Amino acid sequence: MNVTNFDDARLTAVGLLAEVHAGLMARLQPALAAAGLSEVDFETVIRLARSPEQRLRMSDLAAQTGLSTSGVTRVVDRLEREGLVARQACAHDRRASYAVLTDAGRERLESVLPQHVQDIEDCFTGLLEAKELEAFLGSLRKIRAVVRPCATAGATSGDVEPVPGC
Repeated sequence: MNVTNFDDARLTAVGLLAEVHAGLMARLQPALAAAGLSEVDFETVIRLARSPEQRLRMSDLAAQTGLSTSGVTRVVDRLEREGLVARQACAHDRRASYAVLTDAGRERLESVLPQHVQDIEDCFTGLLEAKELEAFLGSLRKIRAVVRPCATAGATSGDVEPVPGC
């Protein structure tokens, strides 16, 4: 495919998505930093908090965050030193372990969530009407299923289908 149209809507879509992501992260970062959390720290603890039993297999956490296994190990090591996450051995597979949110991790999340959610409301979801937000979330899920099929690894909610190989 030879594309010579620099005004191609596909280029605009990816460019806008990148700009919005960068802008959102810049707006959300100060509240996270005030709570002593980096973006990857927050993503890790919020994924644990939203998971069944507030825990995930390390391999599933890596798949959900898009980190390598060594990358997620480093993040969990750091969070474990801070007392926000603990490791738990898997009872039926000695090779596997879980990252588990601790009480201190829940408290840290609870301290940052009001401002974080307000920031999201102010510069993202609050700008959309309910039907727009619903359609936007559906579109994001459709795209995520293709570009990050393992992003829901370990999730057991009824609206998430397990992905083979994740």
